[in-house]
Amino acid sequence: MYFVDNQNNYDASFNIALETYLVENRLVDEPILLFYINDPSIIVGRNQNTIEEVNQPYVEEKGIRVVRRMSGGGAVYHDRGNFSFCFIKDDDGSFRDFNSFTKPVIEALHKMGATSAKLEGRNDLLIDGKKFSGNAMYAKDGRMTAHGTILFDADLDEVTNALKPNKDKIESKGIKSIRSRVTNIKPFVDPKYQELSTEEFRDLILLEIFGVKDRQDVPELKLTQDDWDKVMEIRKERFNNWEWNYGSSPTFEVQKQRKFPFGLVDFRFNVTKGRIEDIKIYGDFFGLGDIQDVEKALIGVKYTREAFDEAFKDIDVHKYFGQVSREELIQLLFDESK
Repeated sequence: MYFVDNQNNYDASFNIALETYLVENRLVDEPILLFYINDPSIIVGRNQNTIEEVNQPYVEEKGIRVVRRMSGGGAVYHDRGNFSFCFIKDDDGSFRDFNSFTKPVIEALHKMGATSAKLEGRNDLLIDGKKFSGNAMYAKDGRMTAHGTILFDADLDEVTNALKPNKDKIESKGIKSIRSRVTNIKPFVDPKYQELSTEEFRDLILLEIFGVKDRQDVPELKLTQDDWDKVMEIRKERFNNWEWNYGSSPTFEVQKQRKFPFGLVDFRFNVTKGRIEDIKIYGDFFGLGDIQDVEKALIGVKYTREAFDEAFKDIDVHKYFGQVSREELIQLLFDESK
């Protein structure tokens, strides 16, 4: 495995562009590890409706960046007390296997005194029942990234102020707020690490993952100027672009939403003369394919149970949504109680 140094860049749009470039271009045969720390920002999941995830007036007042990433999952708040780790490799069928990717991080935290840190539920790392890390995945053309965050010394009040959590997600976890279920990992590590900066703590995690004592012993993949130029192109085209990060969110006349064990699924569509005219599918599920494929397949379909059942026969729902059946999606769309 090689490490890529992001040169201590704190721009979320740049860092996510760098990660995307490393996924979409196979520079080496071995896996790659990338770390980055962002200035205050909200990172929105690929399939989420941005305007419904963020407290927009507060975000604008505080100058918080909003960036949509390539992976699914939910919106997360970043600041300089939070760092992200990304394992980038060829997709060998391990998509959605969060255990294999979070294990090196958990083992490193155990060595640093946070012995009760563990993976729980779908994709969260918890300690004493509180979340300190959320994880997501993205795959394209045989390559993938499994990435997550570590709340080390983040401003947890800003997590609450900047985000607008979905009511169904909160109720499904039996809790009252985001703030009540998140924690920094800092109080749980050995006291000798508690005075470190986020950068210093990140660097110790790096050494633990590679099993070395000195930063110079970490095998590093150094990018060329051409590589960095291409990263900047991706940043400009996608992650520093309002259309990508927010996009238009038209009003839909029908909304059907449910929180499944694998994530939230939110269908919105317009019906004209009994057929689907426009459709958007939102959520924090981890799809292996582009959800726009499903949206396109449903345009023009009659808004009846039978027609949708037939349409879904040609769609690999497991690929696009996760652990769900065609019948469960049909029930979501046509059960009047939803």
